[in-house]
Amino acid sequence: MEMERETNFAQLLGTVEEEPVFSHKSYGEQFYEMKLAVARRSGYRDIIPVVVSERLMLDAIPTCGERIAVCGQIRTYNKEEGGRNRLIITVFAREYRTAGREESYDENCIQLDGFLCKEPVQRTSPLGRDICDLMVAVNRMYNKSDYIPCIAWGRNAGYGGQMCVGDHIRLTGRIQSREYKKRDEEGNVHIRIAYEVSVLKIED
Repeated sequence: MEMERETNFAQLLGTVEEEPVFSHKSYGEQFYEMKLAVARRSGYRDIIPVVVSERLMLDAIPTCGERIAVCGQIRTYNKEEGGRNRLIITVFAREYRTAGREESYDENCIQLDGFLCKEPVQRTSPLGRDICDLMVAVNRMYNKSDYIPCIAWGRNAGYGGQMCVGDHIRLTGRIQSREYKKRDEEGNVHIRIAYEVSVLKIED
């Protein structure tokens, strides 16, 4: 799987954490979702949801513990939960394969080419590091768009913070998962997982 400059490109290599389960049906085609664990250099593992068509699994269904490489795109959609819309983020697999024995290192590379669709939000981490939240809209076929949350650090945060809604942006990074706590109307605290692209490089 060679890297190409596309408007929305995702390349992952990791270990199947959860085997595919039925997700949805579209135009007569069934899609399944599996969880792929991709390790960072720090050792922390991002657990990434990957949606795969039944057509891609005709030869073999991915199993827990199997190492696979996935090539595809980040896809987003809104899901109503408790009367509110929640942004759901997945990696849509265009192809996948079993990783070779020599591919011992995990991969996590995202390339996006789109437009800033919300005002950037700059803040400072508890350790004093500059952070900037960016929402990038990437167009795809059939007049649809994916709205992808991104987070930039340090110099990239300063650069992203100067951008305006509608500005063209190209970036390279990785998709990451993080847990956060959400309190419901009854006061109960639930642990949820958020997904975002951690930016390594920004271009305009």
